[in-house]
Amino acid sequence: MKSRIAIFRHDPEASQDCVDGMVEALSGEFSIVTFDEKEYAQAITDADIVAFPGGIGDAARYYDFFRRRDGNEIEDFISRGGKYLGICMGAYWAGPDYFDLLNGLSPVQYIKREGADVKRSFSTIADVEWLGKKTKMFFYDGCTFTGEGRCQIIARYSNGDPMAIIQGRVGLIGCHPEAQQKWFNKKYMQKHWHGGAHHELLLSFTKRLMRQK
Repeated sequence: MKSRIAIFRHDPEASQDCVDGMVEALSGEFSIVTFDEKEYAQAITDADIVAFPGGIGDAARYYDFFRRRDGNEIEDFISRGGKYLGICMGAYWAGPDYFDLLNGLSPVQYIKREGADVKRSFSTIADVEWLGKKTKMFFYDGCTFTGEGRCQIIARYSNGDPMAIIQGRVGLIGCHPEAQQKWFNKKYMQKHWHGGAHHELLLSFTKRLMRQK
């Protein structure tokens, strides 16, 4: 029986393109359902992983969706053994201003970090080293992670900052390994289409997260 992933959908805060990319990358080995802010309490009841994709990470809009301090079902879900997968916006939302899921770490904008190879908020390619192998991954104002908290660092940006981490039952990715070929339609980006290789990285990351106790 396949493990079950519940993916949040609410375009543009949770981009439909990101949801579609995650479904394409993960549905071969996981059972996938999607949910909105009205359905999430029920959706996560039967889920093994709750996933929040990329999109617009706006705190004011966030508070319209979920009550963090007055009964956080997402945090409760993780405390019961569930896993959290966040990509780009979903990784930001694991931080202290949102779901507050991390210990001693905070998601911050990579573009504002010293030595960042991307300095502006737009869709582009970032140099990444994933488990020791260099690649170029789709990037759109994603985060890195700062602080003294311990975690597994799965991937780093070119300046050495963490790009993909697992801390306990929380797995976060700043770039977009779920990116589909249509995301690379700009002429300068076409040569960087990964041919599905980054979907395999996302799948392996999610399987590693699933093994966390």
